[in-house]
Amino acid sequence: MERHAVIVAGFGFRSSAGLSSLRAALVQAQHGLPSVTHLATASDKVPALVPLAEALGLPLIGVLPERLVEAPTLTSSAASLAARRTGSVSEASALAAAGPGARLLSPRCISADRTATCAIAEGYST
Repeated sequence: MERHAVIVAGFGFRSSAGLSSLRAALVQAQHGLPSVTHLATASDKVPALVPLAEALGLPLIGVLPERLVEAPTLTSSAASLAARRTGSVSEASALAAAGPGARLLSPRCISADRTATCAIAEGYST
């Protein structure tokens, strides 16, 4: 089976996060890295990320809660731990969506208004 490299931008965000906050977090996380091929977030947050995915023309992956909990994160947010049982929804989303053996290229970056985070992971899909 042929494997293809993927660069996944994972997002965590508050319900008040707008498109500009999501973009700002992405730009900050992606600085100097290869182009993102996919976006990812917790499965219940997918509808809020659709506008960014459409604007960028990228596929969007919803990550199930149990997959978020399984992914090891470099950073840890008390709010994320309480709400999602993971240190970082953005890091866990990026890693889970990038597949087995994925690695973080950029830990979570926080938008200036502190409503959105983004992390970038590299992995392989089949």
